[in-house]
Amino acid sequence: MTRISTHGFIRRSTLMILVASLAAGLGLWAAQPLLYSKSKSPPAMGITTLLPSPRTIPAFALLGAGGEPLTLNDLKGRWTLVFIGFTHCPDVCPTTLADLGGAAKLWAQSLPAAQQPRIVFVSVDPERDSPDHTQEYARFFSADAIGVTGDLPALEAFTRSLGMVFMKAPVAAGTDPANYSIDHSAHITLLDPQGRFAGLIRAPHAPAAIAKDLIAIVQSTP
Repeated sequence: MTRISTHGFIRRSTLMILVASLAAGLGLWAAQPLLYSKSKSPPAMGITTLLPSPRTIPAFALLGAGGEPLTLNDLKGRWTLVFIGFTHCPDVCPTTLADLGGAAKLWAQSLPAAQQPRIVFVSVDPERDSPDHTQEYARFFSADAIGVTGDLPALEAFTRSLGMVFMKAPVAAGTDPANYSIDHSAHITLLDPQGRFAGLIRAPHAPAAIAKDLIAIVQSTP
């Protein structure tokens, strides 16, 4: 078993499914720069991998605070970083969100507000995470972060379109069924200003490295 965290890990079988879908379906490992005008050189990436061309994703509707829907149109206009997880996760989720919050503070020093990337945390544990709680959790790490969830079919369709996976982990015999865990992808997915799947950031997610890449991407986008 390949663990990512105590309660937020990717089993080896799940990881292999994820890798296969990304590599075969998206050609991600052979990724080349995208979305840059011919007059501009593509930015040098540190920890971000860009797809050879952005991939259109299906329309979706997730639930945000107050039951307000989050749709594909809501994610257009700026670059977006998407991370999936659950609020009961003890390490990978809070660590990644803290890294994203740190990156946001750094890119805020170089980019105007209208160009700053948005952070979206998607809880894939709708049994325990309400939209309001998910939003509150996400904003503990970054004041402008968006926290959403949804029903399982909507979550499965959305995550699948971004090459991400999750599943409810079996509970050991004699354990309280309510103390289940969620196995899920640990990378951050990048959406371009048209709301298309444009790339990903694999762990470890150092705030300075994330900020450097996103600043370069934003400043190099026509």
